[in-house]
Amino acid sequence: MHNLEHLFIFIRVAEMRSFSRAAESMGIQKGRASTVVRQLEEDLGTRLLHRTTRSVQLTEDGRRFQERARELLTDFDDLQSMFAEEGVALRGRLRVDLPTELARTTLVPALPDFMAAYPDLELQVSSTDRQVDPVEEGFDCVLRLGPIGDETLIARPLGRLRMVNAASPAYLAQYGTPVVLEDLHRQGHRTIHYSRALGARPYGWEYPDGDDYATLPLPGALHVNSVQTYEAAGLAGIGLIQAVLTGIGRHLESGALVEVLPDFRPEPLDVSLVVAHRQNLSRRVRVFMEWIEEVLAPYLD
Repeated sequence: MHNLEHLFIFIRVAEMRSFSRAAESMGIQKGRASTVVRQLEEDLGTRLLHRTTRSVQLTEDGRRFQERARELLTDFDDLQSMFAEEGVALRGRLRVDLPTELARTTLVPALPDFMAAYPDLELQVSSTDRQVDPVEEGFDCVLRLGPIGDETLIARPLGRLRMVNAASPAYLAQYGTPVVLEDLHRQGHRTIHYSRALGARPYGWEYPDGDDYATLPLPGALHVNSVQTYEAAGLAGIGLIQAVLTGIGRHLESGALVEVLPDFRPEPLDVSLVVAHRQNLSRRVRVFMEWIEEVLAPYLD
């Protein structure tokens, strides 16, 4: 077990290319990570990492050792749990990244049942709307919305999250309720523009067009780069929004937002679970991925 822990530390350092970031992600001292890797190199009689003041890079021997070490740790994880009943005996740390709004509205509220089923599992949850790098940032599993963006990652598509058009009652009282697309211009509607980079070209108002989707340019009342701010602006009556149903469903139910143009909903959003390597699919990761799929199932097309 002691040697297996050393393998895990080495893999995390190699993937994150940093002793300090790897140590922080594992909750250990940087000096311990450095000592462990140095001891591994002495035991093996070869250098595994090239160290500079700015980065850490694998040597050729290090790459070969990392690949075999990953396989060994995954096999050991499966060996530990092969006789365990489903839902028990999951231990260790699981580091995951979730989209902020999906985590806040849907996944975190459902976490108590998961944690009660696996009380010995230590979860580290990051929430961000940028595309994290599961390798360099040391994530075991990432839930990603939209395109994967990296063909080297292993993706498990879950489905497509339903999107809706919405506005506040106060906004609709001022501008009118659009019934057809032409009403958007005829009634002088405004939208909230969203893009990840503030000031970047907005995506436009999306609508179905035959077998595909098109965008309609609309005046922008406000430009934001945060999903939370985007939804808050819609609630405040500043403009129309197009949002994931999981995020604004409760506002539709309460009447704080009203769905408009239900026959012209934007394209559903692809949702996938992503890991860096097939060897990352330990039983811990597989169980967590199955749980996420179950929680999101009611919202997927």
